Amino acid sequence: MTDQVHNRIAMLRAERGTSRRELADALGVHYQTIGYLERGEYSPSLHLALRIAGYFDVPAEVVFSTEPFPRLGSGRAG
Repeated sequence: MTDQVHNRIAMLRAERGTSRRELADALGVHYQTIGYLERGEYSPSLHLALRIAGYFDVPAEVVFSTEPFPRLGSGRAG
């Protein structure tokens, strides 16, 4: 069993046209932190996870999961 937290931060950023630096500035973290999160090298605190979800105006479970997300095109869209 792994404790990795999977996320869709990169996908959400791409959809919204938001750079890592823009997201980091909005959240008050270093832009490299966003890269670490996206690559799964770092799991966010609950507080940061909720702030990221709030930034994208989506529920936290849209952004984060303990299970890998299905690949795009492998299931229903949305």
